[in-house]
Amino acid sequence: MGAETIRGPTASTIRAFREADAAAATGILKASPEAGQWTEWGFTELLGWRGVLALVSEHEKRVCGFIIGRQVAEEAEILNLAVILEKRRKGEGRALLKAAMDEFQVRHVSRVFLEVRESNGGGIAFYERHGFLKTGRRASYYRNPEEAAIVMEMKLAG
Repeated sequence: MGAETIRGPTASTIRAFREADAAAATGILKASPEAGQWTEWGFTELLGWRGVLALVSEHEKRVCGFIIGRQVAEEAEILNLAVILEKRRKGEGRALLKAAMDEFQVRHVSRVFLEVRESNGGGIAFYERHGFLKTGRRASYYRNPEEAAIVMEMKLAG
């Protein structure tokens, strides 16, 4: 996506994740125990991986949310998505997910996968509303606390 920005259905701008955004993303995760917990170093390391798609939503120069995905061949995986508490249920997550899925389609991805904590009913419902289907379960996938993951998948139109 480069330096291009996209206006989503919220007042926020969706743009490429920059290395300088890692601290803000780590802060968002600290307030999001249901999301996978990553370190600031982990974010910056991931940005160098091949096939990574990393976006943030920004409002008034403040990072409000992010989504990180990775493409391998014709498949992709959403690795993490989180939004600050005051922007949840206001379209921020939807705008990030849509921007990522649009980019994956441009990249000719046919299927997108993700895992979500089994206890995260809100997250599961969010992904189901956006076309993901439950396809499996991975026992003891998450740590702190240990918990199973629900595997979800969406097929993208060619």
